[in-house]
Amino acid sequence: MARGMIDHVAIIGAGFSGTLLAVNLLRCDGPRATLIERAPVAGQGVAYGTVHRDHVLNVRAANMSAFPDEPDHFLRWLEARGVAATGASFVPRAVYGEYLRDLLAAARAAAPGRLAVVSGDAVDVARGRGVRVLLADGGAVAADAAVLAVGNLPPHLPRGLEGAAESLCYRGDPWDPAATAGLGDEDTVLLLGTGLTMVDVALALEARGFGGRIVAVSRRGLVPHRHASSPANEAPIAERPRGGLATLLHRGRVRAEAIGWRNAVDELRPYTQAMWGQADRHARARFLRHLRPWWDVHRHRLAPVVADRIARMIAGGRLTVLAAKPVAAAAVDGGLAVSLRRRGGDVVERIVVRRLVNCTGPQGDLSRTGEPLLATLTARGLIRPDAEHLGIDVDGVARTVAMDGTVDDRLYAIGPMTRGAFWEIVAVPDIRRQAWDLARRLSNAHWVGGEGL
Repeated sequence: MARGMIDHVAIIGAGFSGTLLAVNLLRCDGPRATLIERAPVAGQGVAYGTVHRDHVLNVRAANMSAFPDEPDHFLRWLEARGVAATGASFVPRAVYGEYLRDLLAAARAAAPGRLAVVSGDAVDVARGRGVRVLLADGGAVAADAAVLAVGNLPPHLPRGLEGAAESLCYRGDPWDPAATAGLGDEDTVLLLGTGLTMVDVALALEARGFGGRIVAVSRRGLVPHRHASSPANEAPIAERPRGGLATLLHRGRVRAEAIGWRNAVDELRPYTQAMWGQADRHARARFLRHLRPWWDVHRHRLAPVVADRIARMIAGGRLTVLAAKPVAAAAVDGGLAVSLRRRGGDVVERIVVRRLVNCTGPQGDLSRTGEPLLATLTARGLIRPDAEHLGIDVDGVARTVAMDGTVDDRLYAIGPMTRGAFWEIVAVPDIRRQAWDLARRLSNAHWVGGEGL
């Protein structure tokens, strides 16, 4: 791809992925960029826009630099602002949001006229010799290429619970402050899911002083594990394990007995993207069906202070975690009656709740999404779901794949919605590398070896 062919890139979404891509384009002396963001504030996204100081990063500060070529960048930023933190600290996510906004402001100041931010809601991308991003207000942004950096999509309503969809007691967006508002100490709140999103909502409820009952359910009732008090000092494996993705479950169990699940999962991190990429559809399906729940709770862990608080909530009876499947929901006077089937049993029990919050985690199935832009692009055949319906189908360099199987070198996607191609692409260390690589490609700098230019 010749440098002169891409002079302007439209980036749809100014969360972590989009912001990092835009900043890196300028660092690479690449094309002009326009960030299109519908939220009031660009440069933070959902994860880092939280107002709760109890919501902290799930990765130590030492590994949260925005740039792979400057691994201590975030630590230096913290020090310059007088924030008391070490490389082992888990800082508030709101602080990380400030970091991203600072990066964006600094990039715009250093390269006047090369990075614009447009407030608007992208609803379509018209293709021609270049691209034209159409906005809900009738405006448009013309560019040579567009990048979908839409972040995580809201969770889907689990099948069988359609009866809850229209109820005012149901909250499909766990990040909406209204999800935890207006509750009394006599109320029961049911959280669908027991992962990281559940933890955030439970902490938000506690911060509001909610004194009622919180019940969290998932099929296996697994809660994310805690980070060790200090980084593991186990010697990492020297090469990628043989046997591919299909052997990970057995291998993981064997290694876990020797060094613990945390270390067994961590030592695979340098190899998981390649193993996922080389696995066939059958192996991926087996991984998702049998290993994913265990992988998630050991791979995406809680800061020790957060794990301690959740443990205290459970021990004190304020939070109950159940291994159960919700099978039906119906409106009743003042709430919702939800039917649950406990794991390993056939008996269905009924629980009446004042609030039902969907914490099943971000989803990416394009065939079920209500996101207007992605639904439109899918209906027009410009993009398609990946084989596992985890997100947008892309090739190895993040170019989108159309419904007919052709690759589009003017329409890209980055971030969590590309997990079908890369799997490990939901955390900062993975996304920052993807944004860096795509910025270099679009800047015609990807031939440069090493991390720097």
